[in-house]
Amino acid sequence: MTAITASAPARAHATSLRQWVGLLYVLPAVALVTVFFVIPLGMTAWMSLHNWPLMGEHSFIGLDNYIAILRDTRFWNALKFTFYYTVVVTIAIFAVAFPLAIFIERPRPLTNLYRTAFFMPAVVGFASASLLWSWLLNVDSGLFSPAAYDLGLTERKVNLLATFHPAFWSIIAMVVWKVAGFTMIILMTGLQSIPQDLQEAAVIDGAGPFARFRAITLPLMRRTLALALILSVTGSILAFDQFYIILRGGPRNQTLTAVYWIFNQSFVSFKLGYGAALSMVLLVILVALSLVQLWLLRKPEGLD
Repeated sequence: MTAITASAPARAHATSLRQWVGLLYVLPAVALVTVFFVIPLGMTAWMSLHNWPLMGEHSFIGLDNYIAILRDTRFWNALKFTFYYTVVVTIAIFAVAFPLAIFIERPRPLTNLYRTAFFMPAVVGFASASLLWSWLLNVDSGLFSPAAYDLGLTERKVNLLATFHPAFWSIIAMVVWKVAGFTMIILMTGLQSIPQDLQEAAVIDGAGPFARFRAITLPLMRRTLALALILSVTGSILAFDQFYIILRGGPRNQTLTAVYWIFNQSFVSFKLGYGAALSMVLLVILVALSLVQLWLLRKPEGLD
C-alpha cells in the first residue's frame, strides 16, 4: 500500500513532464502561426479601421472603409467575376483530374511515367506558368494563333486575348493544365484508400461500374473530395497571377478578380487602409465558403 501511495507523485510528475514535452513540440508551430498569420491578420484588421496612405500620417476612421465597400461597384463586379471563374475552373479541374486519378490508380505499364507527366505542371509556379502561356497566346510570336493560321484553321491570326470569351477560356485551359495534376494526386490517394474487398463484393453482387462509383467510391471519398474542393475553391477565389500577367485585367476590365482589385487599391492607388478592409471582407467570404463546403461534404452518420 505504501509503494502504491509513494508512486502517485511520481506518476503525476511523469504526466506533467509529458505535457511539457508535448508543449515543446507544439511551440514551433504555434510561433510560426503567430508570426506569419495571427500578427499579420491583427495588423490588417487594425489597418482596415484607418485612413492609411502610403506616405504621411494615418488616421482612425472606424468602419468608414467597410461602408465604402458597400458602394464600390467595381469590387462587387470583380467578386461576381471571381465566383463565376471559380465555378467554371473548379468543374473543369475535377472533370480532368478525376478520370486521370482513376486511370493512374492501379498499376499498369508506364503508370509511374503517366503520374509524373500529369503531375509535372503542378511544380511550375503560377507566375512562371503565366509567363509561359502569355508567350503561347501571343498573336504574332506565340504558338497557338500562328499554328492555327499556318494549318489553315483560321483565315488570319486571331488574338485570343482581345475579347472576353477567348481570353477567359484561355485562362481556364492554363489553370487546368497547371492544377489538374495536383488534384489528381489528391483524388488518387482517396481512391487507393477504399478497401478493395468492398469493390470485389459489389462486383460479386452484380453492381456495375457506375453503381459502384455512386454507392462506394463517392461516399468513401467525401473527406478527400472536401480537401480537393476546398483547395480548388480557395485557390480560385485568390486568383491573381494569371489575370495580372496574361490579361492585366483586360479586355476592358472584364477579368478583374477580387484579389486584383485589392492589389490595385493597395499598391496602385495606395489606399492601404481600404485595401486592408477589402482583404478582411474576402477572408470572411473564404471562411464562410470553406465551412459550407465542409458541411455539405460532411461524413454521414454511421458511415465508417
